[in-house]
Amino acid sequence: MYDDSYLAKRLRVASLGAGHAEFLRNHQTGESVSYDGFFANAERMAAVLTGAGVQPGDRVAVQAPKTQAMLELYVGTVLAGAVFLPLNTAYTGAELRYFLGDATPRILICDPRKLDDLEPIAQDTGVARIFTIGADESGSLVQARNATAPGFAPVPRGADDLAAILYTSGTTGRSKGAMLTHRGLASNSETLKDVWRFTSDDVLIHALPIFHTHGLFVATNVTLMAGSSCIFMAGFDADAILSYMPRSTALMGVPTFYVRLLDKPGLADAARGMRLFVSGSAPLLAETHDRWSKVTGHAILERYGMTETNMNTSNPYDGDRRAGTVGFPLPGVEVIVTNPETGAALAQGEIGMLEVRGPNVFAGYWQMPGKTAEELRDNGFFITGDLGQIDEDGYVHIVGRGKDLIISGGYNVYPKEIEILIDDLPGVAESAVIGVPHPDLGEAVLAVVVPEPGAVVTPEDIAAGVASDLARFKQPKKVFVVGELPRNTMGKVQKNLLRDGYAALFSRRRRSVATGPDHCT
Repeated sequence: MYDDSYLAKRLRVASLGAGHAEFLRNHQTGESVSYDGFFANAERMAAVLTGAGVQPGDRVAVQAPKTQAMLELYVGTVLAGAVFLPLNTAYTGAELRYFLGDATPRILICDPRKLDDLEPIAQDTGVARIFTIGADESGSLVQARNATAPGFAPVPRGADDLAAILYTSGTTGRSKGAMLTHRGLASNSETLKDVWRFTSDDVLIHALPIFHTHGLFVATNVTLMAGSSCIFMAGFDADAILSYMPRSTALMGVPTFYVRLLDKPGLADAARGMRLFVSGSAPLLAETHDRWSKVTGHAILERYGMTETNMNTSNPYDGDRRAGTVGFPLPGVEVIVTNPETGAALAQGEIGMLEVRGPNVFAGYWQMPGKTAEELRDNGFFITGDLGQIDEDGYVHIVGRGKDLIISGGYNVYPKEIEILIDDLPGVAESAVIGVPHPDLGEAVLAVVVPEPGAVVTPEDIAAGVASDLARFKQPKKVFVVGELPRNTMGKVQKNLLRDGYAALFSRRRRSVATGPDHCT
């Protein structure tokens, strides 16, 4: 079944012969759907798409609430031979105009509440047809699905055909559409299924968004490929997740999930029977890792991935899951550290640019051959933009984004090194270290600190707390204490917003401000 569709075949094979088994239980409605029911609906979705004129390779853009119907649409798009284009539900109409104009999808599926606003944008950008999916599993696409018979024969697709396009967050310059192939998505999920030991006995708590790699191409694909089941939640709800733990085996989340769950009484009892806790999409603080282990007896498994590659590394299922690391390269994936300027390989333990090669790596950026050539080498290695190192035991450490590197007075400053020290200070919940323009130093080191609830932390406390552990050129020139750090929908700190907010801090200061050994000429 589905033999002609490279990815769809692999999503379906684990449940053949067990189609009566539960695939998904809807948290909102309490209803469940079997594997047979889910794939029958996906076939109906594929028939609706082709009936609306979708041809192989056409893009199907989706900005809609997290629903079972949206998952069916994803698989239906694959069956129809088209390219799935999920878009963040937080994007504004202006942002949607860019994505629609760039990707030129044939079909747009949106929330019914946004239909009036998006119709003129869709018309302006050449979208042929709009359907809707509502948060309550309603909408015109659901109606069309229900009026269509199952039994769709998949459009033939090979390993190198595109299955999806995911746009990068666009924190610098234009957002880029990462082209993900059938092989890339299938191989990565199959590897994760095996590495994380997923089987048909697993029940995953699925509280992640599905417009993003983590929730769609990790959580969903792994569940399908293992023949597991999932409890499908529209979003994060700490109390509900706690109530589901006794009948579940795994949770995939972002660091914020675990921080908030740690505040809930009864966590230790609820988590006792769980098998696996996975964290990704943003760095997990060592403090959170340690607290979770102490409270629950489970070590969170942190992994490292990105839009262009899906998952690259993982802490081991068996063995030491080390706080502050993202583990080892996945089977079939190579990770090297190179000189950011020359591209030459660096010795073990040195900090440099992480590069990744493997079947998981994307095919390039949509309609951006120049950008593709800049970041995807001829030898197949992708330049991730992340600074890191590989220690003597082979664990990969992420030091920060390449664009986050601070060059102050001619010296390289790695923000993560300073953030680790600040985060360990009494009363500190988390911090972000950035570089801002400085008339003498080029860039000055700035620390933005969030205190723990009820704690009183001053800039002077922070400065004094790190002074003995950092060279002068690494010490923050200014410290700001704030209520929270700006984050995107996946919990990543948006340092670009911090840099923009503090960019003019030193612009009116006299050139004599910087003195001492941290000033290099």
